[in-house]
Order: sequence, then structure tokens, then C-alpha cells
Amino acid sequence: MFNFKTACFYFLAVKIHIYRFFKNIYFLTNYYNKSLKTKTPEQLYFYPNPFLLSSFVNHKIFTFNLSKVNIDTFWNDFGSQKEEEDLNSFFWLNLISRKNDGSTIQRIISIWIKNNIHYKKKSWNNLNISKRILSWILNADIILNNADKAFQKKFFNSMISQVNHLKKNLNYESDPTKKIEILSAIILSGLVFKEYNSNFEMGIKVLKNIVEKFFDNEGCPINRNNYDLVQCSKFLILIKECCKDAQEYIPDYLDDIVDKLIDCLYTLKTPINKNPLFNGSSEFKIDSYLEYLSGLEYKPKNVKDKINQIYVARGKKNILFFDVGSPPRKKYSKSYQSGPLSFEYYIDNNKIITNCGFGNKISKKAELISRLTSAQSTLCLNDSSVVKFERNKLINDAFGTAITTSFKVFDFNIDDADNFITVSAKHNAYENNFNYIHERIIKIDKKKNNLLGKDNLIYTGEHKKIPDTYSIRFHLYPGVTAVQTFGKNSILIKVDKNKSLIFTCDEGNLIVEKSIFLAKNQIVNNFCITISGVLNNSENKSIIWKIKKNN
Repeated sequence: MFNFKTACFYFLAVKIHIYRFFKNIYFLTNYYNKSLKTKTPEQLYFYPNPFLLSSFVNHKIFTFNLSKVNIDTFWNDFGSQKEEEDLNSFFWLNLISRKNDGSTIQRIISIWIKNNIHYKKKSWNNLNISKRILSWILNADIILNNADKAFQKKFFNSMISQVNHLKKNLNYESDPTKKIEILSAIILSGLVFKEYNSNFEMGIKVLKNIVEKFFDNEGCPINRNNYDLVQCSKFLILIKECCKDAQEYIPDYLDDIVDKLIDCLYTLKTPINKNPLFNGSSEFKIDSYLEYLSGLEYKPKNVKDKINQIYVARGKKNILFFDVGSPPRKKYSKSYQSGPLSFEYYIDNNKIITNCGFGNKISKKAELISRLTSAQSTLCLNDSSVVKFERNKLINDAFGTAITTSFKVFDFNIDDADNFITVSAKHNAYENNFNYIHERIIKIDKKKNNLLGKDNLIYTGEHKKIPDTYSIRFHLYPGVTAVQTFGKNSILIKVDKNKSLIFTCDEGNLIVEKSIFLAKNQIVNNFCITISGVLNNSENKSIIWKIKKNN
């Protein structure tokens, strides 16, 4: 049964779907396509550095050999939908030799323009267009190499038509990260074409509004999504560097947010150069991106201990990432994973404890599983998630799978003493349903490099209808194995053939379970250490656990 707020979202979702339906019909009309045709630019004012696009394309992994391309079937022979999207983005232009004479590329682009002279839903998706415009502008040196005037005119006209489409539809994009990507294409078009300097002025003004609303004072996205943090930094740095190349003014807010984003990136840098898995992140290597930033002479100015509501405790040989944040507002929660007080743990440059990661690139089912509290290294009561998610398909299609309930994380404390770093926090997500507040206290032993934990369940109510079960999960990173010892109160964690750890707990039922890891864009098997037990009525409960080196 709908409550009033859900009903409002439902009717708004209906309105959005109706609008999208008629908008797509309108886009197919000659009237709309004629409205996209405006003045043809005479030339590019400058050629941006194609290196700036390399943060989006990994040259070490991918190659693109034009000599093996069949031009006649290039736009007809796709191995998959992803391959079609990748080819339509034209990011592959950054993977070919800069010595290419341009004729083959010009023929490929000419065929694309002929096939897509009018709006097509697949190839004219806003994000596809923005990627294509960025790639065309940043690779214009090889595209226009030895090009005749007829091709140049056709190329410029197509580019401007697509940019005009982005401008007309910019206000209908609600996702700030996607909006920044779209704005980057609009701003660059205003930098390289003098006739369209108004695109730069408009884009910079709109971008300022997004930066002020979407990022907190430390430069983190308010949706708490680490993947978006990285993606936004790429586009904002791209815009700043192109402004510099064009000898155009760089707004103070752009300078400021780029500096803050660099600090955020280095604060969240892990020993294995892969991002920590909190709130909508799949695993990706960040070392090549850090090399890219170093090549542009970007360095951190203020690496902090707490960023994006994730506290980072650094010992001599171990490091802890601890989620001490409340959920974002519903509007920004479509990638939120319900793991308050979850943590990830590294020792001797090995990742030991992990969250399962975000499964959105695998399937809808994998995404749903990855959003459950049980997929994070934290505590569950009655195997339920700490928040509920919107299940109405119509609303989800319009707004994304947002949360429908919320909670608070509070009493966050840090004590960095001589021998221990102690961090603690509480959340009230289970208080309404189960009359419990969860407190987690974690200590890093600086001398012995051990990790000490204590999970407190603090009873706050007077009447409970049913006894509650608790379970605390510690998901192990793929490749790390675990075996229970004969005493049943400890588990041997095997990191590699020469390194092992001991996990101990004297309370509850301690077992090793099979689990799944969803952060590698495929389902990977791994292990999970679980402590479980039953709560008696009206009792406080403390569960103490430890991860120490096996001497």
C-alpha cells in the first residue's frame, strides 16, 4: 500500500515516462533535426592535448589496429551491445597511432555521420554523445590530417548538431555525475570553436552550480559514491587542462574542487592501488590514473584521515577503512549499499577483509544482492538490511533504486594513542524494529599489527515480540582462504603460502561460509567468516573478535 510520499513519486514517475515517450517521438521529426543545425565553424581555435583523454582509456590493456579494420562492415559487425557502444563513443581513436594519415578514420567517420545524420536513440544517447564529442575534439589532429574541406564541413556540422542536442536536453538530466560529463563536451566545444564561445560561458556557469550542490566541503560527492568521485575528477581535470591549453580563464571554483578531489583520491588510496568498496563501487585499478595525474603535475596537498565519511586508520603495516557515514538523501541514494560501520582491512599490502562490491555491471539481481547488509563486513539482525529499497519498477526506471528508509550514524570517536588507534561509532538503523543500537569499536595495534574489534548491541526498548538473531560477517578478499581450527573458536586465514593470520572469537557460533564477490564485474567465489548467535530479551550484548598474525 502506497503512503503519500510514495504516491507522489509514483505519479511523478508516470509523468516522466510519458514525457520521455513523447520526447523520443519529437526527436525523430524533421523539425527537431533542423533545429539542431546552426552555423558551421570555420576551424578549430586550437588542438587540445590527446593525452588528456588517456585517463578514460587504458593503453596498457587495449590496442586498436586500423590496418585490420574492414571499413565496409565497421558499423554493421558488432560482437556485443557493449562493443557497439564502445565503437560509437570513438574512445578507440586514442588507441591508434598518431602517425595515421587520417584517410581511413575520415572514411569511418563519414559513414557514421551518413548513418546518424538524424537522431537515433542508441547512438544519440547523451553520454554516448558527450564521449564522442570529447574524443573527436581531442583527436582532431589525426581526424583532420590531410582532410579536404568537404569532410571538415561535414565533420564540424555533425559535431555542432550533437552539441546542440546536449544543450537542449541538459536540464532533463538529473544525475549530477552524468551532467558533469555532458557539460565537459559542451564546454570543450566552446573552447575550440570561437563561433560557439557562448557554450563555454554557459557550461562554466552551470558547472559551478552543480559543484556547489553536489560536493561537500571536502570535495566528496554527497551521494558517497567513490566511483563517482573518481569519474568527476577525470572530467573536471579535463575541463581545467583544456581551459589552460586554450589560454582561457580558469574559474576559482574549478581550481578549488580539483585540488580537493586530488586530496580525496590520495586519502582513499589503498595498498593494492584499488579503490575501497563502499557505496556503489566496483573494483578498478587506480595506479594508472595516479600516474596520469602525476604526468600533469597534480599532487595531493592535504591527505586526511576521514573523507567521504570513511575513516582511514593507518598503522605501520596495516590499514583500515571504516564506514562511519549515514545514508545520503533519497535523491542521491540509487547506488547506496546498506553497510553502516562496515570495514575493509589490509595488512602487509594484502587485502584481507572486504565488502562484496557493487554488482550493477553484472545483473539486476547481482546489484540487489550487493546492496544488502549481509554483503558488507558488518552486523545484521535477523538477516535483514538496515534500509529498505524502492521496489516499484516504474519508480526505479525513473529515479533509480533509491532507499525508502534512513537512519543515523553517530558518536564517532577517534583516539590515536602511542600503542593503539581506536575508532568507534554507533548507528540506530535497527532501533525501530528490534530495539537495538549497534556500536562498533575497532583498534589497530601499532606494535603487533593486530586488529581488535568489539561489536556492542545496546538494548533501548522495553517490549520485544520475538528473540533476535545476530550475525557478523567478515568477507575475505578473493584468493584469501580460511579453515576452522579444531577448537571451533578460531579460524586460520591463509593469505599465501608463507603468510597466515588467526581470527578468534569466544562468543557465538564461529564458522567459515562460502560467499560471492561482485566487484570484478563478474561473480567470483570467496570465503566469509561469520559470527552468529541468539539475543535474549532485554539484554545488551558484546561480541569481541581479533585478527592477529600467526607466529
